[in-house]
Amino acid sequence: MRICVFLSAADLDDRYTGPAREFAELLGKGGHTLVWGGSDVGLMKVVADGVQEAGGRLCGVSVDFLVATARSGADEMVVARDLAERKRLLLEKADAVVIMVGGTGTLDEATEILELKKHGHADMPVVLLNTAGFYDGLEQQFRRMEAEGFLPRPLSELMFFAQEPAGALAHLEAVTSAAAGAGQGVG
Repeated sequence: MRICVFLSAADLDDRYTGPAREFAELLGKGGHTLVWGGSDVGLMKVVADGVQEAGGRLCGVSVDFLVATARSGADEMVVARDLAERKRLLLEKADAVVIMVGGTGTLDEATEILELKKHGHADMPVVLLNTAGFYDGLEQQFRRMEAEGFLPRPLSELMFFAQEPAGALAHLEAVTSAAAGAGQGVG
């Protein structure tokens, strides 16, 4: 599976880097490919290192103005003209999305995939990995949006909330396995 991870490129403390590294190692050991923003700094580097060291593949999508921080040695690296093209390419190359801790760029990427799913233009699974309660407030806001009628689809169809790295990957593997099994029965 090609798993796109939206996350920060900032240097963060262990409460965020530890679980990110754990997720990366699970992804790599599972034989999956990391699709990410291509940076070799901060949390992005932690995840790329973990995936690569555990035997997974790396597919980076950098952007012109950040190419100086792009990771060398990735299995694939694409450089987009701008952030809009970067988001499009990240999603085109992915079978699933995991939203990890991050700032405004991560939120921008997250809302992009949720809008596409909401309108039926994407059907890949999306997991919000709520490391150390980082997204508690955002989860509450999404649940309020659903309760008050702002979402035309049930929140459970848009994303899955995971508290731990193993739960995030287990959900993705279960959903994609079920979808593959359902596809085999058609015909």
